[in-house]
Amino acid sequence: MITAVILAGGKSSRMGRDKLLMTLRGETLLDAAVRRFSAVFDRVFVSVSDFEKYPEIKADKVADIYKNCGPMGGLHAALTHIGTGGIFLVAADLPFSDPVAAKKIVELCGENDIALMRDPQGRYEPLFACYKPSLLPAVEQMLEKGNHKMSALLAGARIRAVTEADLGPLWKDNMLVNINRIEDYESLIKLND
Repeated sequence: MITAVILAGGKSSRMGRDKLLMTLRGETLLDAAVRRFSAVFDRVFVSVSDFEKYPEIKADKVADIYKNCGPMGGLHAALTHIGTGGIFLVAADLPFSDPVAAKKIVELCGENDIALMRDPQGRYEPLFACYKPSLLPAVEQMLEKGNHKMSALLAGARIRAVTEADLGPLWKDNMLVNINRIEDYESLIKLND
């Protein structure tokens, strides 16, 4: 069984405040992500920097073991604590992330270590991807060496690149739009008025 893990451990430094508590259509970005993925995945966890963060969230949490390591720390904690069948990692600041597309990516992963979207320009999106427990030793080794780059993990892994053709009608151009700056949030609000 694959568990959805919503990354919520970031510092929101470019935003200047906790972006996951900002609202869109009447709910916080974090609550919306939990709601969307809970409707499709049997198990949903929120990856946090520490357990005290987001006490009101209606999902189980997993806390970073390696602190201040970004998404790589969240991936490590998730694979360590809940990754028996694997995890689908999704950043909470992707307001249009589609859990049905996520399930399709899980199916496409097969025996690979990672399945992740590759856009028409050839760029991978590691924060909307399926990760298997076979990666845990490599993740731990990278963290021990101080390497926190998700892109570096791809180098030695068996990867299934997921393209628009693979997802068909599930592919949405805005699915990987994220919110990092106040301008991103303001643009999103205008589009949703």
